Amino acid sequence: MKKLGVLLCMFTIVLAILDQNIVSSAVVPIVRDLDPAHGVEHVAWLVAAFALASTVVLPLYGRLTDSFGAKPVWLSAVAVFLLGSALCGAAQSMGQLIAFRAVQGIGAGGLMSVTMVVLANLAEPGQDRGKGAGMGGLFAGVGMAIGPFIGGLFADHGNWRGIFYINIPLGLIVIAGGLFAIRIPRTTRRTDLDLPGAALAGAFAAALLLICEWGGQRYPWTSPAILALVAAAVASLVLFVWRESVAAHPVLPLTLLRNRTIRDSYAIQLLIGAAMVGAMVHLMLYLQVVRGVSASDSGLYLAFMALGLTASGMAGARIRLATRTALLIGTSAAAVALAAIVLFVHLGASLWTIRGALVLLGIGFGQLLGLLIMAVQDAAPRHQLGVATTGIRFFQSLGTAVGAAALGSVLTRVYAHHAFTTGIEVVFAVAAAIVGLAFLIATRLNPVAHPSEDQKEPALVP
Repeated sequence: MKKLGVLLCMFTIVLAILDQNIVSSAVVPIVRDLDPAHGVEHVAWLVAAFALASTVVLPLYGRLTDSFGAKPVWLSAVAVFLLGSALCGAAQSMGQLIAFRAVQGIGAGGLMSVTMVVLANLAEPGQDRGKGAGMGGLFAGVGMAIGPFIGGLFADHGNWRGIFYINIPLGLIVIAGGLFAIRIPRTTRRTDLDLPGAALAGAFAAALLLICEWGGQRYPWTSPAILALVAAAVASLVLFVWRESVAAHPVLPLTLLRNRTIRDSYAIQLLIGAAMVGAMVHLMLYLQVVRGVSASDSGLYLAFMALGLTASGMAGARIRLATRTALLIGTSAAAVALAAIVLFVHLGASLWTIRGALVLLGIGFGQLLGLLIMAVQDAAPRHQLGVATTGIRFFQSLGTAVGAAALGSVLTRVYAHHAFTTGIEVVFAVAAAIVGLAFLIATRLNPVAHPSEDQKEPALVP
């Protein structure tokens, strides 16, 4: 039964990864059907609404998990995700679809984060948890590889609504299997939820994501709208820190940040999120603008990174490296891959060299994604496993938003004085430096060998 439970968790991760990028391949038929005149103006929000909603609910998911147990919160997140999927499939306008994508994102926030808590509860103390983390990287790679393909398949040969409706039978299988196959410790804690803290964390994340989404594009960086968002982000962050210092049951206990392993893991995850997504966005630009690769063919390059992620996940499940060793290998491999892309772009090298660099980049990132979660889970007190795990996803989401905006700003500034290719080289050099900083932080990381045992394990229940 435990193996079936792990398989269901991996399947849930695939669902979450799929819906992060599946819509991008079906944008044209969606716009043509719902709003052919003005739909293009709102396309960005199909992705942004999902990302924004999934990020702002992460702190609350962590506290709910620690208060009521991983299993019921996980199943509830899957149910909300399915509700959002059904509503998206039935949408009759772009406005409705964007709103329903936000509902779907609320559920998706728990699919990746709470699922990892369920996996941690299913694993035996010690090395088994590392195997689960490695398998998580493997399935994340599978989801990344097949997402655009499935979206394009429905767009070209079916109905775009199918990309949302397909989630329903798959999600129902997860719920039915989870109810009977997953047995994890019963949680008897019933603590008050820190709703003000969750609201402040959500306000900060929303303001930051909107700054990154709109700054320099929809509004100038010095416009009143962006400056107001900056003020809102700073104010909500200050209030959040104050609230967490006085709340009885904070959504992100500041005591967690006093733990060096957790603090450094969060920092590495933020840096990796910034470098990974920012680099991918600008690689697609380079391939299309400079090398003349079509938009659809440039998307296929992600499959090479997914290949590296998959290989890394399979290796992580079989090879038992020390956590710090694996993190050093991952960060160094990612930094070398990004630096190699700088060289290949400068030389105008064969596109196959870039494909090879993407495989190496995937190998590096694959070592990091699961092991950082494992390091945090092993260092966190048992009763704070949920908030610690969702915290690392929260920092990854923030890093993704800030990185995409920051690297975009770098490209714009360099391009204003030099050639576009030079701007791309600088972007990847900065991304390599960001990962290099993550490597330096990883050198001082000292993960614990096993989870904290601050309370006895309760009896298993279905």
